[in-house]
Amino acid sequence: MRQIDILLTETLPGGHDPFVHGDLKVQFHRWRWGSPIPLLDGQPWAFVDWVLPDMSGLELCRRLRCDPVTEQAHVTMILEEDEAEAKRRALRAGADDYIVGPVDRGTVLDRVLSVQIPEREAPGRTLQLGNLTLDLAALQARWKDTPIALMPNELRLLRYLMEQPGKVFSRTQLIGALGKNDQPIDERTVDAWVSRLRRALREVGAGYPLRTVRSLGYVLDKP
Repeated sequence: MRQIDILLTETLPGGHDPFVHGDLKVQFHRWRWGSPIPLLDGQPWAFVDWVLPDMSGLELCRRLRCDPVTEQAHVTMILEEDEAEAKRRALRAGADDYIVGPVDRGTVLDRVLSVQIPEREAPGRTLQLGNLTLDLAALQARWKDTPIALMPNELRLLRYLMEQPGKVFSRTQLIGALGKNDQPIDERTVDAWVSRLRRALREVGAGYPLRTVRSLGYVLDKP
């Protein structure tokens, strides 16, 4: 099944529940710049409001184009008014298209279903951090040439940390990024994920690259 991950800069009237249409799944993510980008399993598509609390939508669009995780995302600017100059500025900032707000769930889904963005292989299908590699297509992690046996949660955790090495994430951030906010999971569950991932890395000779930062969370160190 093909998946599109929608990044929204504001709460979406109508809700954020996943939407399935034929072989297409649309996953919604409420997200604010400065917070960790959630794990994106499909093609990223950002709906960016023209006015945001901390910066302009134009500036956020430029930053998305500079981030390796979102540089290839489809970006739709949500304009406040139907103005020709605003449309030109949005496109110059890197937006692919625009719509006039306010928007709700139906508006977003109508745009997603009407715009046929080409299905593509996500860039960087193999993540690499020193001798640690993760083949996203095969869902296989390796240390040098040795496969690392990981359960799905630990594999997703490793992928997320490898995409943003050197960044410290709290347990709450990791639960949110991995799509677990809708489940009654205690934050200590993250400790179990980390413990199993550490054990798997240690067993193949990778050492201890996944470090605890006291009172803050976890970080995957750069080699």
